[in-house]
Amino acid sequence: MKKTKVRFNNEKLQYSTTLMKALAHPLRLKILEYIDSQGVINVNKIYNTLKIEQSVTSQHLRLLRLAGVVNANKEGKFVHYDINYPVLRKAEIAVNNFLGR
Repeated sequence: MKKTKVRFNNEKLQYSTTLMKALAHPLRLKILEYIDSQGVINVNKIYNTLKIEQSVTSQHLRLLRLAGVVNANKEGKFVHYDINYPVLRKAEIAVNNFLGR
């Protein structure tokens, strides 16, 4: 029996897990679609338009921010979000490669 050596870069694996977790939630995808349609938007507009509680919206945005999917820029008392498209493109390519598409 031939042994297979499996090696992963732990840092890349951890980041990939965080990224996929961030993208694998229906409400986070809905938030991303809304941000995409608006370009740059503040958190108040997101939760008011999507009719989501502020605390829930903030938690989902936190996960998206930690994964690098969205950028957050504070201007005064408002935090504005926009999408980090290069990260999303890399995720799309990685998933398509994994699925053999």
